[in-house]
Amino acid sequence: MSTTEPRGVDAAIEGCRPAEIEPIVVDAADLESTAPEYLRDFKSGLSARGYHPSALSVAACFADDCPLAAGEEADRLRGFVRAAAFLGAGRIEVRLDEVADPDAVEPTLSALAERARREGIEFVRVDATATNADRPAA
Repeated sequence: MSTTEPRGVDAAIEGCRPAEIEPIVVDAADLESTAPEYLRDFKSGLSARGYHPSALSVAACFADDCPLAAGEEADRLRGFVRAAAFLGAGRIEVRLDEVADPDAVEPTLSALAERARREGIEFVRVDATATNADRPAA
């Protein structure tokens, strides 16, 4: 146990310096896989070109009012939370395209947000009708 007081984010930011790297939002649909081997190569390729994934954007669909289908979609989204963490993204933007029963989906989304939080990632719900200009800044 440490006897010193934690300095927090503000103190850490004071020691930061600019980097020659461009933050980008990666669309999950553009990823060929969420396997660690693929993501490692993908991240290296981005870095070699001067890019860093600041966010991962993924479309979600809970159109089927079936718990099994909702579970499969939740599993898919959990894979993208893991991928975002692996890529070093600070945020995952989940666009809800279609939801059959919002009350039934809410606990699933809350659990995904908690998992993202534990991975150090901000979980952001994005309205399906939002344009790129409406998205949170990267």
